[in-house]
Amino acid sequence: MRNFLIGAGALLVFALLIISVILVRTFTYGPDGNDNIAKVPLPETPAIDVDRAAQHLAEAMQFKTITLLAGDPRPGQEGPWLDLHNWLVQTYPAAHEVMSREVVPGGLTLLYTWQGSAPDLDPLLLMAHQDVVPVNIGTEKDWTGKPFSGEIIDGYIYGRGAIDDKGSLVAIMEALEGLARNDFAPQRTIHLLFGHDEEVSGSGAEAAVALLASRGVRPVMALDEGALIIDKSPLTGKPMAFIGIAEKGYMSVEVTALGLGGHSSTPPRDSAAVRLSRAVVALDENQLPTDFSKPPVSDLFQTAAPDLPFQTRMALANLWLFGGQVEKQMATSPSANAMIRTTTAPTMLQGSAKENVLAQRATAVVNFRIHPNDTAESVLAHIRTVTSDIPGIEIRPLTDGIESNSASKVSPTDNRQYAVLASVASDISDGVPVAPFLVLGATDARYATAITDNVYRFAPMVMKAEDLAGFHGTNERISVENMGQLVKGYSQIILAMDAP
Repeated sequence: MRNFLIGAGALLVFALLIISVILVRTFTYGPDGNDNIAKVPLPETPAIDVDRAAQHLAEAMQFKTITLLAGDPRPGQEGPWLDLHNWLVQTYPAAHEVMSREVVPGGLTLLYTWQGSAPDLDPLLLMAHQDVVPVNIGTEKDWTGKPFSGEIIDGYIYGRGAIDDKGSLVAIMEALEGLARNDFAPQRTIHLLFGHDEEVSGSGAEAAVALLASRGVRPVMALDEGALIIDKSPLTGKPMAFIGIAEKGYMSVEVTALGLGGHSSTPPRDSAAVRLSRAVVALDENQLPTDFSKPPVSDLFQTAAPDLPFQTRMALANLWLFGGQVEKQMATSPSANAMIRTTTAPTMLQGSAKENVLAQRATAVVNFRIHPNDTAESVLAHIRTVTSDIPGIEIRPLTDGIESNSASKVSPTDNRQYAVLASVASDISDGVPVAPFLVLGATDARYATAITDNVYRFAPMVMKAEDLAGFHGTNERISVENMGQLVKGYSQIILAMDAP
């Protein structure tokens, strides 16, 4: 009995110790010391004519700068881009008076330079893109405002490109026009890079970055689209600001199963189609691993912690104990799952050309969006491991579709650049939490990592969750109020960064 009581007492002490550790970690889990740098004083901006900015965006959306495939626009189809270029010159005369403009060779990408008075200061690079995705045929009637008319209805500007990404392009130009009209003279040189084909390849931005690199340009910061302030965040149910500090990579792999083929009346038990199916299912059931310990994911969770339910906060604070449960829960949400791992998405399947003929060659294209924790090589190794027990499987990275690229580097959050962006986000949104973010899609910003370590993806505006469906979808729109916030935000960033 004595030994039993001693053992029971030891177990109780151990249990109390574990509970204490869990509770201490839970109550101390939250934003780290980076919060104290998000208080950069923001300078006053010139007066902003919100209605004029909205009208100018409405005009810019009428230029059908649509890209479908790499290489667009094809020869003879450059008209909408050239019209947009001329419109920019006519609409922003003061900005064009103080900036030089060049069309990057080999395309229609624009590169502007406003020379600063202090050549020893590294320049600021602001980015946006001119092109837009098409509208699905037959869905035009589902729009509240016609997709290429720039109609302003009930305080919203409707049209393709409103939030992706002519809103930012026009707002940047509005900010610079206002600064030029108010005799602003920058110390730090300002570059603008407006890519012409971001939606299909980004070759224009790639060429522009290569041109800047050849001139020895090393920006203090590159800022592009990719994240914003969301009301309400799906993570906390409350408003939250996100600043993209990295973006996922992209790779498609063709998985092939070879077989004898023949007549379907005498099928083998393990045909090419069956083995391909086994390979696809194996890849779906054996996802690439997660890692919650590294930014941006780790910083995102910590920043959100004060607004999370106690149980969720406890689980995130004690991943050593609840990591498996957290991963399982997040895997049920496509967007949450994409934040924590390289995703596996079978997208194209092909087998026999006729219903009664066995496939000699069955193929599946599997698309991977590569997390910063992984590389193309580690993804290929994973595929080989998962399919190693299935005979006759071949894998080949595709090179004839969308260009493959690695995940970007993760930009720092402990510098003035991030602090300026966080301060602008906080100012616009009445002090909501600001968190680092992993951008799930690709942006032109990935090319800027060749010339600076400080690459961020953030548009200074607040959007409701329901408006996010407009990205590449029906009823893409931006509020007139948001256009004013964008212009103010970019003005604040330019002014705040115009210092040593």
